[in-house]
Order: sequence, then C-alpha cells, then structure tokens
Amino acid sequence: MATISKSSSVNEFGYIQGPLKWAIAFSAALGAMLEVIDTSIVNVALTNIQSSLGATISEVGWVVTGYAIANVVLIPLSAWLGDYFGKKTYFIFSLIGFTVASVVCGLAINLPMLVLSRIAQGLFGGGLLAKAQTILFETFSPAEQGLAQAVFGVGVIAGPAIGPTLGGYLTDALGWRWIFFINIPFGILAVTMSWLFLPKDGDKSKAQNQAVDWWGIALLVIAIGCLQTVLEEGEKNDWFSSGFITTLAVSSVIGLGLFIWWELQIDHPAVALRVLRHRSLAAGSLLSALVGMGLYGALFVIPIFAQSILHFTATQTGLLLAPGALASAIVMVMLGKLSTKIDARFLIAIGAVGTAGVMFDLSKLTIQTGTDDLFWPLVWRGAFTVLMFLPLSLATLGPLPKQDISSGSGFYNLTRQLGGSIGIALLTTILDKREAFHRAILSAKLSPYDPETSQRLDMLTAAMQNQGMDATTAKQQALALISQTVNTQAAVLSFADIFRVVGVAFLCSLPLLLFLGKGGAGAKAPMGH
Repeated sequence: MATISKSSSVNEFGYIQGPLKWAIAFSAALGAMLEVIDTSIVNVALTNIQSSLGATISEVGWVVTGYAIANVVLIPLSAWLGDYFGKKTYFIFSLIGFTVASVVCGLAINLPMLVLSRIAQGLFGGGLLAKAQTILFETFSPAEQGLAQAVFGVGVIAGPAIGPTLGGYLTDALGWRWIFFINIPFGILAVTMSWLFLPKDGDKSKAQNQAVDWWGIALLVIAIGCLQTVLEEGEKNDWFSSGFITTLAVSSVIGLGLFIWWELQIDHPAVALRVLRHRSLAAGSLLSALVGMGLYGALFVIPIFAQSILHFTATQTGLLLAPGALASAIVMVMLGKLSTKIDARFLIAIGAVGTAGVMFDLSKLTIQTGTDDLFWPLVWRGAFTVLMFLPLSLATLGPLPKQDISSGSGFYNLTRQLGGSIGIALLTTILDKREAFHRAILSAKLSPYDPETSQRLDMLTAAMQNQGMDATTAKQQALALISQTVNTQAAVLSFADIFRVVGVAFLCSLPLLLFLGKGGAGAKAPMGH
C-alpha cells in the first residue's frame, strides 16, 4: 500500500495518476460485481430453498422480490448517502453490511428470516453499484474512462450470466446455503481493498449541516417500492385483476408524482432530480432502461427455454450462458482503449443493430434447436451488448460536471435496474399470452376429421399397443402425446415472438442517440470541480 501510494499522485484536475488508480478501480469493481451476481444467483436455487424451508412457490419468490425492491429503493439515494457519510465510509459500510447479511441468509432457519436478510442484503447492495461507478468517474481522467469503465463493466455485464452458473454449481455440489456463504471471502477481500486503497473522505460538514429530506425518502420508498413489487409480483397475481396489484400501482403513481413535486421544490433534496437537465443523462437513462430490458430480459428468457424445452439442469443452463459472458468480458477489455477514440453514438448504434440481429436470429428457434444452435447467437449477444453498455456509460455520464456525477450515476443505474424489471415483467406476460394464443391456433387445426391428425393418432395408438397397452389406454396415451407436442410447439413459437419483440425494441431505441454526446471521443478534462 505504501509503495503504491508513494508512486501515485493527483493532477491539477483532481484525478489520480499512477498505480493507485487501478487498485481503486479493482476495489470498486469487486464490490459492484458482488451485488450484480447476487441479483441472479438465487434464481436457480429457489426450488431447493422451497423444499428445505417448507415454503410455497409464491412465498419463496419473495426471496428474489425482497432483494430487488430494497436494491432499487437504495440506488437513487446512494449519492446523498455518500455525501452525508463520506463516499469511502459509505462504500465500506455497505460492503460490511452486505457480507454480514449474506451470512445471515445462509444461516436462515425459516423463510421470514431468509426474506428479511435478503432485504437487508439488497439495501446494503444498492449502495455498491452506483457508488462504484461514481468512484471510477471521479478517479480517472476523461481520456482513461474507457479502460476504467471496462473494468467496472466486466462485472456488471458478466455478473447476470455468472450468477446462474455459480449458483447452479454450488446448489448441486454443496447445497443452497453456499450461494450466500461464497460471499464471505470475497466480501472480506473487497472491504480490505477498499479500506487500503479508496481515497479518504472529503469534507462532509456541508451535507451533514443540511436537514435530512425525510419526506423525499419516504415518498421514494413508496413510489419505487410499490412499482418494483408490481413488476415482480404482477404476473403471478394476474396483474390488475388483483386488488393487491391495483392498490400498489395506484400508490406508486401517486407516490411518484408527489416525490417529483417535493424534490423539485426543496433546496436540499435526497435525490437531485435537477441533474436531469443534462440532455445526455436524460436520453442516456432512457437508453439504459432499454439496455436493461435486453440484458436482463434476454438472460431471463434463455434459461427458461433451456430448462423447459431442452430440459437442461441448472448447471447446464449456466454453462450455456458462460461463453456469452466470456465474450462480453473480452470485448469489454478490447473496447476499453478504443471507446475514448470513437464516437460513442456510432458504437451504441452498432451494438443495438447487432443485438437486434441476434434476437431475430434466435426467433428462428424450433423444437429441434440444440446447444450448438444457441452457442454463436449467445456469444454475439454478449459481444454486442458491450458495444452498447460501455459507450453508453461514457456518453451519458462523461459530459456531466464532476459534482453531478454521483447523482447522475445513481439515476443511470436505477433506470437500468428498473428497465430489467420492466423487461422481465413484460416478457413474462407476453410469453404467457402468446403461448395461449399459439396453443389455441394449433389445437384448432387438430380434428378427428383431419386425415393427418387421424393418421398420427392411429400410428401412436398402435405403437402404445405394441408396448402391451390395451386399446383404450393406448389411445389415451396417444392423445396425451399429441397434446404435449402441441404445448411444446406453442411454447417454442411464443419464445420466438419474445425474441422478435426485444429485437424491435432495440431498433426503436436508435433515435435516442441523437440526444447523446460523443462520449469518450469528445471528452475533455473539466476546468474545475
């Protein structure tokens, strides 16, 4: 630590020069990666948790929902909390809290204990993602932001794919509790590195002398908490036919309206909404939501297809996603240097069109689709996603004044997380509706008066009778097989519809590029802090 510090310095613009900046980058990126991986690592273990703790499917879903709600509520508050307690202090506190909550999750003896500790984990984790990105923007000069954000982006992009892979292996090999215990050594490492390398906190007296915006915080919790619950639980409760979901939706809309009104009229808000006056942040946040839909939505749909159609185990599904995650990491590192030399809008456009092309390619799925057919599309999806993610971060946050980066980063990361939740909710609903639609169309073509159907039924019935079944049982089994084939075909067609929807969404996002800046290619050192 002493050697690293002695060989490092701070330039005239306040940016760190020397090896210390990279120690800071890896410290911040490790904390962010822990948070991102824990967003998805639990998904593959829900069945095991359900049977272990004696919970129903709907009850165990709150293990995921509780974490997601707590996470999105804290993200927009991370800028104010960092100013109030100090960025380094708050980041280390969040890491310690996240690690301790992980231990409690692993030791949970019943479902309420697990859900409450997951909520705590989400609250502490919410401070890691946006704050890590803020630390990098404030540590590295504009010319070096490409490489710095590449280090950060490897964890954020690869995390959603690493989570299911790691979670599946740990669940199968050691049991579901180890998906939480695995955080202990990495949490301790992240705390140690952050304590040693992160720069000391600046003057906190200004923020601490201001009145705490309790009304703003309360309205934010109502607005974002209710919205996230609607997105997480809406499909299970048949959306607005449920009084519970309708009440939450109305509460979210009212809470959001009051929150915006309140935050814009007070002098020292908990969330600085005025930062949206920067055109690059407003447009970039909208694009961030679409990237979140594509990143998390597609990663949500592909495992369902693999497990329900290809009958993959959790570990096999994770391994299917692994090459795409590796491609993301490789392209992220390669793009780190180039992103500061090329117009970010050009790279984002290539990424959006390329991702749309991959989605349209995946829409050609059939019942015969196998691992080999999915390999290259998933690799290309991982590569093209990076072309959007890294330049978008630079084009959105790069033009902001240094004092607005913390608030801007919180809002930018919030929209990506909410975009992912909205994407998953929309895609789940579309998947369900389109599967029912295709099943009805296919079933309508099946008739005892149709020669092909009658021939197929007779052939299957004969095959069953050859296995020793009587005529009645054989015909029932043959009808069941035909019904199963129809259901499988309807599911495959609905997955194809989903990929087309995601592809069209990316193409529709292209006009937003007109409102972005050049990002790294146009970056200049700020003239003041």
